[in-house]
Amino acid sequence: MTRVEQKQSKERLLLKDLIDKMFEIAGHDLKFEDVEGRKDNWYQQYTMTEDENKEWVKWGTEYIKKKRRLYKKLAEREMLYLNLYCGLKTRENEN
Repeated sequence: MTRVEQKQSKERLLLKDLIDKMFEIAGHDLKFEDVEGRKDNWYQQYTMTEDENKEWVKWGTEYIKKKRRLYKKLAEREMLYLNLYCGLKTRENEN
């Protein structure tokens, strides 16, 4: 396996863990494999509350920081990009 392939494999595993955690926090019985390769807007078909989204972003930031050995600010930026790109649609918190 070349270095490029190793890096791609690590990035894919990181993305898989983040997406799996997003579905877990949101309470959906889905995994990364269920949405991988889909061309539709799957991330808009499911929702999470604002609090769940904040929890996922916080968890993901720490996870990226640990796995990629980044400063907190860079890990936050990576996580916010991921949230923008494939984060679930948010709904108001239920009281």
